[in-house]
Amino acid sequence: MRKFFNQLFTLLKIILAILFIGGISYYVIDKIQEKNNLMDIEEYSPKSTLIVEENWVKRAKYPFVDVHNHQFDMPVKNLDKLVAEMDQLNMGFMINLSGFRGLYLRKSLENIRENAPRRFGLFLNIDFEDIDDANFKQTQVALIDSAAAAGVMGLKVYKSLGLTSRDSEGNRIAVNDPRLDPIWKACGDNNLPVLIHSGEPASFWHPKDKYNERWLELRQKPNRYRDPETNPSFEEVLAEQHDIFRKHPNTIFINAHLGWMGNDLDRLGKHLDTYPNVMTEIGAVLAELGRQPKRARQFFIDYQDRILFGKDSYNVSEYYTYFRVLETEDEYFDYYRKRHAHWKMYGLALPDSILQKLYYKNALALFPTIDKTLFKQ
Repeated sequence: MRKFFNQLFTLLKIILAILFIGGISYYVIDKIQEKNNLMDIEEYSPKSTLIVEENWVKRAKYPFVDVHNHQFDMPVKNLDKLVAEMDQLNMGFMINLSGFRGLYLRKSLENIRENAPRRFGLFLNIDFEDIDDANFKQTQVALIDSAAAAGVMGLKVYKSLGLTSRDSEGNRIAVNDPRLDPIWKACGDNNLPVLIHSGEPASFWHPKDKYNERWLELRQKPNRYRDPETNPSFEEVLAEQHDIFRKHPNTIFINAHLGWMGNDLDRLGKHLDTYPNVMTEIGAVLAELGRQPKRARQFFIDYQDRILFGKDSYNVSEYYTYFRVLETEDEYFDYYRKRHAHWKMYGLALPDSILQKLYYKNALALFPTIDKTLFKQ
């Protein structure tokens, strides 16, 4: 009997050993397969099985003015090549917001005059960190006056004002710092619109966790995160910006990027109702509009005289998505940059009368020096 139990015990040990080794093997194999099958969200690009109509639009239905573009090499730019690309897109006129000042500005104006005087405009840029210079007011007003006389079309204010620009003592320069009031007034006196980019998307202030819809962008561009402990709040920066709109009713302001209110078009509508001297533009925020086609379409109808076409960074193929969202009824298609929009786009199918205002009529009313013959149908 003892021998039987010994043999049984030995058999059980063998079975347990086999089960243990087999379990370990399966576990290891499973983990290897799991590792091989894992992918980063940046790699995940599923092909939709949805069968819907697709309309690829590579040329705008009407000639358009791009009021928000950046050509940082304008002093030496080959404008013939750029104009050829604009013609393919049906872009009649481009405003380069990066005109800077001094020699750079003069060389840019010279290049435009000599090579494509009917197709480009320039905006001036100011160094706000000179704010404590004894002659800051006089210098900046003179700069604006001379730029207007030379043919500059407006002033572009970068997001550094209100976020990172510092005075001589290291203090943040608020957007509504009273020392800057002469600049806004001088622009109004010279009929120069101010295109102003204040702040960032509100999500850049939110925790970088799984609930933040800008998580991927903050992962890829970590410097865009605005730590609430060391930065003014989103609402504080916007309030400063809106304060200068209120204080300078004779100056036209273009609140860039839908004023970072593209995710709340009711709020943006109230904003435009409150400040009749403010317009807005759609540069780099098309993804906000394409995910809410019904509400966005109605917004374009309600505020058809207050919205301008802008793109921001220049890339020919990215315009195609703008045209598709604005002109077609297409459903469920990709935005061109995942970190800005991991969601899908839907077309707004804007009426022709609205498209014409967005593409060129509103810009021609705001910038009377643009050659209107470029936009004849």
